[in-house]
Amino acid sequence: MTPERFQHALVSWFDRCGRHNLPWQQNINPYRVWISEIMLQQTQVTTVIPYYQRFMARFPTVDDLSAAPVDDVLACWTGLGYYARARNLHQAAQRIQEQGCFPDSLDSLMALPGIGRSTAGAILSIAFRKPHPILDGNVKRVLTRYFAISGWPGESRVQNQLWEHSTQLTPFDRIADYTQAIMDLGAAICTRSKPACGECPLSASCRAYLMQTPTAFPTAKATKALPVKSLTFLLVYVEQQVLLEKRPPNGIWGGLWSLPEFADETEALSWCALHDLTVAETQLSPPQRHTFSHFHLDYRVLIVKTPRSTHYIQETERLSWHNINQMNQLGLPAPIKQMLNTQLMLINGHDTTNTLRKTG
Repeated sequence: MTPERFQHALVSWFDRCGRHNLPWQQNINPYRVWISEIMLQQTQVTTVIPYYQRFMARFPTVDDLSAAPVDDVLACWTGLGYYARARNLHQAAQRIQEQGCFPDSLDSLMALPGIGRSTAGAILSIAFRKPHPILDGNVKRVLTRYFAISGWPGESRVQNQLWEHSTQLTPFDRIADYTQAIMDLGAAICTRSKPACGECPLSASCRAYLMQTPTAFPTAKATKALPVKSLTFLLVYVEQQVLLEKRPPNGIWGGLWSLPEFADETEALSWCALHDLTVAETQLSPPQRHTFSHFHLDYRVLIVKTPRSTHYIQETERLSWHNINQMNQLGLPAPIKQMLNTQLMLINGHDTTNTLRKTG
């Protein structure tokens, strides 16, 4: 199949079967496309939609995003994961605001935090109607099957092949529709485990389909056992206030508020003594596990009960008391928010779900 026939088959399918009513497909502009592309990285459309709608209601323009405190941005992102995306959005918005206009070239977009070649290509093709290839996860899956390319797509050799094919197939006409079409095909038809090859407009020329081995592509990354890390979270609760610590700007949960963490219960209690915190009673929760992409976190929660007359730990830039009724104004990791809700419910003997409601 020639590139022209490939493009025609794909766009014709999109006209009939593609998605046309997603929130970011309405009132298209570079800012709206950019936000959607960042949110859709490693996150499903159904999960993104409510977050996108809330985010755009809170930050309707790049100027609004630029002017907002980063804590507000992280609070709006809570539960969506991969929080570096939110921090990069905020930093990039400030750069765009300083520049005075939204970048419209590949190099200028890729110079912004959090924007790689594929994301830049999507913004240029969808918002600016410029012919640039993309290579997100869905497109990689379509192309590795269509051309029967062996090897994990993260390898440089395979990645280079895929970019060559994506570039050759990218049209000059209807570029926005083509870009959306190839992403839709990967999401709806050329799925990871049960591809609907009988409904695919490209199956007649798809090498993986002709070999009857579509699920053999793309080649999976070699797996290895995830390491396990252990720690103890400290929950100090006094008169409707919880002591929270702001995490460093980089790394896991970067820039979010969380519970102070320690290697074990002994270290946590030593820290309390060092800060003159009166400890009347303690309670240690059963062990729990949270799995990140690259390690397991086994943790317990040490609840410290103190007299009402306790001397509050002195606040610093990173250590601060927060009223439980204002938790939804903070950027909290979803597991920490759930943990707080559960533990405070046990402490108070009633349901605090409305106080620490889920945001996604």
